[in-house]
Amino acid sequence: MGRQQVQHDFYEMDQWRIFRIMAEFVEGFDRLHTVNNAVTMFGSARLKPDHAMYQMAEKTAELLVKKGYAVITGGGPGIMEAGNRGAFLAKGESIGLNIELPFEQKPNPFIRTLINFHYFFCRKVMFVKYAKAVIVFPGGYGTLDELFESLTLVQTGRMSKVPVILFGSYYWKGLEAWMRQQLLGEKCIDDGDLYLYHIVDHPDEVVKVITDFYKKSKAKK
Repeated sequence: MGRQQVQHDFYEMDQWRIFRIMAEFVEGFDRLHTVNNAVTMFGSARLKPDHAMYQMAEKTAELLVKKGYAVITGGGPGIMEAGNRGAFLAKGESIGLNIELPFEQKPNPFIRTLINFHYFFCRKVMFVKYAKAVIVFPGGYGTLDELFESLTLVQTGRMSKVPVILFGSYYWKGLEAWMRQQLLGEKCIDDGDLYLYHIVDHPDEVVKVITDFYKKSKAKK
């Protein structure tokens, strides 16, 4: 076995992967530890700039920057690009956590702070660790994964309670009805779990939900 083959086999070993995982966490923590006031925006990579939800996401990010928030997205096209674009054009902190995929997702051009990830789970930690709110626009499997992971972390107390906001009632009401009928109906969740999220239809509502949430939190202290 040649030296090149030995080296390749080592890089494929689980022991080597541990070092790569550690490196991704270290870089993420190092690059983001000064981010104290951020929101994370999720949504489809497939929605184009002429789509209403792209435009709503861009406006939402712009309003949040004006309220003093940084914007974190997955760094790619679609809703991610819209979020970064709104933050960038409003001269705010625009953060992209890009993922390496077989079809080569490229970072969008509106990112000021870019961090690349190989592992989804390292990236997902960074999405929620620094978020004061999670905003979920229409999306596919990846967006649903991010939504339900966020809800699970809040539900189980594994992260601080933050507003989880679903944007676009036309898109989410069917899912909400199914959760009420099936999940709650079969007693797989409690009544209170249906209040862990908010459904809105306008960027101003996003800002209001977040502002009201932290006003109430401050009043309780």
